[in-house]
Amino acid sequence: MESLTRPGFTRDMTANELTLVLGGTGKTGRRVAERLTARGVPVRIGSRSADIPFDWEDTATWPAALQGVASVYVSYHPDLAVPEAPAAIQALTEAATAAGVRRLVLLSGRGEEMAQRCEQIVRESGVEWTIVRASWFDQNFSEGMMVDSVLGGALVVPVGTAPEPFVDADDIADVAVAALTEDGHHGRDYELTGPRLLTFADVAKEISVAAGRDVRLIEVPVEAYPGILAEAGVPDEFVGFLMYLFTEVMDGRNAHLGDGVRRALGRGARDFAEYARTAAASGVWHTP
Repeated sequence: MESLTRPGFTRDMTANELTLVLGGTGKTGRRVAERLTARGVPVRIGSRSADIPFDWEDTATWPAALQGVASVYVSYHPDLAVPEAPAAIQALTEAATAAGVRRLVLLSGRGEEMAQRCEQIVRESGVEWTIVRASWFDQNFSEGMMVDSVLGGALVVPVGTAPEPFVDADDIADVAVAALTEDGHHGRDYELTGPRLLTFADVAKEISVAAGRDVRLIEVPVEAYPGILAEAGVPDEFVGFLMYLFTEVMDGRNAHLGDGVRRALGRGARDFAEYARTAAASGVWHTP
């Protein structure tokens, strides 16, 4: 990776030091684990199904998962924006420091109250820390909650959504790996965004061009959205989270670009159009 040899940034985590990747099967965690493994860094996947399980809701699983770990990538499920997140992050930082962890890299949101509380907890943990802030992932349209909408030919979202600086999960992973394996990132807050602001109408057009078929934007009233999600089979707890995203997080607070990718890696962020071409080429949006 470019940043590993960039002047002023040297590898300071030795190859035999273990990194725990929480959410190691998720969008960013999987990518972080793959990159660390490719660089010869020992990785422990933090998930309920791992050989040494880690369950956010079962603190009894934490000591074994943290044993022998030097650094931790912290991706909280379901999201740092939920009310229970600060207590969980507080408990984790205490368990991690007690286990001898020296470095924490927190995947955070952009401006949400609970996320800000979690960031402060990590800053005050007494270990090296880096905050990686990101909001809507490009990959939500190909690996996550909106892939079925794309396959169905329509992005159905509430009206009044503000422009969003959609960010690529590969960029997030690259920054996280740099923070986990290099010197020079301690005490840094990295605001990660793509290189331009996009509305959901813009996203629909980009996906349409890349996929070679029409994907429309259908705007619906906010009050009708929960019923639409429920009819589509979205679990109740996720309905609440999506409503929070569209009514609180996407209120315009994130309608500005950040330079975190360039600050951390010395290169620009990946554009949504490039992501869409790659996703389309993978066949994920192909329908018979």
